[in-house]
Amino acid sequence: MLHLDIRERLVIMKTKNRWLIIIVSLIANVIVGSAYAWSVFQPRLIDLFGFTTPQANLAFTLSVGLMPFAMIVAGKVQAKIGAKLTVLLGGIIFGTGFFLAGFTTANIATLYLTYGVLGGIGIGFVYGITVPNSVKWFPDKRGLAGGIIASGVGGGTVVFAPLFRSTIEAIGVLETFTFYGIIFGIIIVLASLFISAPPADFKPAGWTPPVTENQSTVVNLTVGGMLKTTHFYVLWLIYALACVSGLMIIAHAGHIAEIRIGVTPAMAATAVVLLGVANTGGRLFLGAFSDKIGRYQTLVLMYAVTAGMLILLTFATTFPLFVISIMGIGFCFGGFLGVFPSITAENFGTANLGMNYGVVFIAFGFASFVGPRLAATLFEATGNHALAFMIAMVMSVFALMVTTVLIFLAHKKKMASSDQPVYKTVLSLEGK
Repeated sequence: MLHLDIRERLVIMKTKNRWLIIIVSLIANVIVGSAYAWSVFQPRLIDLFGFTTPQANLAFTLSVGLMPFAMIVAGKVQAKIGAKLTVLLGGIIFGTGFFLAGFTTANIATLYLTYGVLGGIGIGFVYGITVPNSVKWFPDKRGLAGGIIASGVGGGTVVFAPLFRSTIEAIGVLETFTFYGIIFGIIIVLASLFISAPPADFKPAGWTPPVTENQSTVVNLTVGGMLKTTHFYVLWLIYALACVSGLMIIAHAGHIAEIRIGVTPAMAATAVVLLGVANTGGRLFLGAFSDKIGRYQTLVLMYAVTAGMLILLTFATTFPLFVISIMGIGFCFGGFLGVFPSITAENFGTANLGMNYGVVFIAFGFASFVGPRLAATLFEATGNHALAFMIAMVMSVFALMVTTVLIFLAHKKKMASSDQPVYKTVLSLEGK
């Protein structure tokens, strides 16, 4: 009895400590999320060195594009050295990349290697470990945990964009890189000291897993095993389609506001800030909301709202309607990033979640190339963004239809047999 009492006390202590772990994980992700405030740096670098816009923007594209691949590597590194040291390493890499970006010269390769390559690797290591680690600590609130961490990355832009702007005005753009690089590295390293992975059999005190989420019914697949399932490719597709619209709007919101609505640069900047707030809020709220109504039901809702907001944006001629539409799109985009880590965990298991979600997250990297370029290319060809909005709307409707089929097949399979593994129950497309 004494042994059981001690064990129960340890579980209660771990349950309380998990909130500290997710708080420091959130802080670390707010820091790496600062990289998404790139639009503050870009015009100053162009003015200073004479870079073209495509040349300068490639640094940000590298950072975003490398992030999913860094997440996969981070999962392998974590298996060898643990979550704490992997996040610490990511903080050092990210801080170093930001710091060395301050030594950028007219040779833009320096910027690509520092802000782009090192920055992307650092983001991938921090985000790629803290997301699955937090989801594992909160098996009872997976959507909330994933949403909190994802909101950190989204909130980084909101928090640091004005700080970067004021610091650049005070000391210069290159000096801002070096100054914040030191601070960012120190903060993430300190945060990593409080991060640890939960025991393999961890359950919060007083919580009993529902039958549908009992780990005995979930197959813990490796990356190779996951890639052999049709389910993975369907999830990858709908994740990519989910991200195209949001990344398209995030990349061009200010330009769209000035060109289509005819607002001043100051009003356009206000719209961008509101978009960032909605993006952050969606990651937090919709992740938690999916805990209540179900992951796929939440996806259907978000695809429907995104499609509706894209139609509204196509015909918006006033600033209020424009803001409502982009905030709706941004809110849902954030929600997708908050929900998909939990979907990955609940279909492929948590044992290899870091690497598995990294592979799933390649959909985000793919969308980061497709969405912004689709809008830019069609704008050059037609002189407006309407066609890009409508194509993105069709993508959202298609993803909604696919997700609805998933729900139908899951319900049908559940009625036929309740003893199959969750990753087959949710979507039986294996032909077995």
